[in-house]
Amino acid sequence: MALDGMVIANLVEELAETLTGGRITKIAQPEKDELLLTIKQSRQDEEGKTVRSQHRLVISVNPSLPLLYLTGENKNSPLQAPTFCMVLRKHLNNCRITAIEQLGLERVIRMSLEHLNEMGDLCTKSLYIELMGKHSNIIFCDDDDTIIDSIKHISLLVSSVREVLPGRAYFIPNTQDKADPYTIEEDTFIHKVLAKPLPPAKALYTSLTGFSPQAAAELLYRASLTDRNSTEALSEMEKLHLYRNFSRMMEEVQEKQFTPTIYYQDQMPVEFSSIALTGYEQSADYTYRRFDQVSLMLREYYATKEILSRIHQKSSDLRRITTTALERSHKKYDLQSRQLKDTGKRDKFKVYGELLTTYGYELKGGEKKLTCDNYYTGEPITIPLDDTKNAMENAKRYFDKYAKLKRTYEALSVQIAETQEEIKHLESISNALDIARQESDLTAIKQELTEYGYMHKHSSGKKNPKKTEKSKPLHYISSDGFHMYVGKNNYQNDELTFHFATGNDWWFHAKASAGSHVIVKTEGKELPDRTFEEAARLAAYYSKAKDQGKAEIDYIQKKHIKKPNGSKPGFVVYYTNYSMNISTDITGIQEVDE
Repeated sequence: MALDGMVIANLVEELAETLTGGRITKIAQPEKDELLLTIKQSRQDEEGKTVRSQHRLVISVNPSLPLLYLTGENKNSPLQAPTFCMVLRKHLNNCRITAIEQLGLERVIRMSLEHLNEMGDLCTKSLYIELMGKHSNIIFCDDDDTIIDSIKHISLLVSSVREVLPGRAYFIPNTQDKADPYTIEEDTFIHKVLAKPLPPAKALYTSLTGFSPQAAAELLYRASLTDRNSTEALSEMEKLHLYRNFSRMMEEVQEKQFTPTIYYQDQMPVEFSSIALTGYEQSADYTYRRFDQVSLMLREYYATKEILSRIHQKSSDLRRITTTALERSHKKYDLQSRQLKDTGKRDKFKVYGELLTTYGYELKGGEKKLTCDNYYTGEPITIPLDDTKNAMENAKRYFDKYAKLKRTYEALSVQIAETQEEIKHLESISNALDIARQESDLTAIKQELTEYGYMHKHSSGKKNPKKTEKSKPLHYISSDGFHMYVGKNNYQNDELTFHFATGNDWWFHAKASAGSHVIVKTEGKELPDRTFEEAARLAAYYSKAKDQGKAEIDYIQKKHIKKPNGSKPGFVVYYTNYSMNISTDITGIQEVDE
């Protein structure tokens, strides 16, 4: 993720085209580090008619998430506006935006503004928006770049580089060690930037303003170069080739050939960029989505990340409970397995008792062992004896041991089967947590954990508790037009398999692995091979075998699936299934938004 100089350039192009000439009619500060500007625009269309529009511009300088984008949504503001908001309202009420520009390839945007002062004279002001991580700020300046106020005040006690206080002169933080990518020449690029004793990618992003590690990696990829331990490993020809690719990349930016794109791995957004990241696009591990507007890209990326982050945070307690129960069950299984192994001696003790009953008459008393023929194997055998007991007493002792171990074996066999079922159940819950996308998914998982005693049921004390939205299965359409459904938890798996699917629909599941039930609705038609493979890929992806790259999938018509009485949700049995090994990659399978 990189809000670098290239994304800023794309943003500036969009904002300049949309907002220049518009008037700021409302200024709000919903958060201590965020502004919301409402801008009204009037323009003439091709027929000479006046077209009016309204836009909202969000400017966030949150240290962990500096952001700037257009939105259609409003936000609630505090009853008493903060000081910075009041200063802006005083000066900029109904002001006109005359220009929006980026300073070089810096992560700094200047918004030039015109307004009438109290005497009715036309005045100019500047609003500088610095999107520089923890150093982000919004700074309001007079026509001579004297700071009037800022959303964050920075004194010399905080920064020895630059004071940001009313009355001080505004200047961009010192970047003299970095070159402007727009103006850098070949000689400087090769003999200064690529002469630093650093890996090439690091030499690039530490030497060029607005250049991110992501952009540096993309430049190396376009030049067909891998990152080295040091720039010294690059030949002169490779350095020249790198510069030429760099020049072409900068031409794309200067000519505004932007392609706002989000890159996904396993359907999760991992990167965004305003230039094509060919390294991602040519990798089978990633998918991508283009956007017409950079604001739409940023809103989509951060909204999705926020949802996933919130779901992961809200599921942390459920994950901890499930993981703890799984660890406990695995320890119980290991202990039971060791105890079961010890019962393997039971048949030997039974043979000892039977042989003593047969040959005990040979003993005179006081012997510590008896050697005799084992009539089961035809070989001699030596039986240890208690010399204080006679033959029949020793035989009884061995029969008692046999009976005890037999009872233990029978009890442990049942317990181990129960523990294995419990482990499978918990692994299926763990898998459901991995694929949860909405709070309603977590509600169903919490209900299951509570029902089976892994969580205590807490009463809210309300007579009419708020109803939560029911979790829905994932819905895909195969390349051949067949509808495919994926259960996101065990209750959904049961619902899909035994209530939603009909007899001739096909059922898919990862073999010997916790995972989702996948149902393909046939509508009385025969499924093409491609649909079988796509459904199997879904079953592989939404299972614990996902990270293995390939998985064995069982598939069978629903009419052959049975659910044993009293079995846990999601548990089924079947006997005459088909199987296939398939990739866990679901790239290209169309998901339907419900």
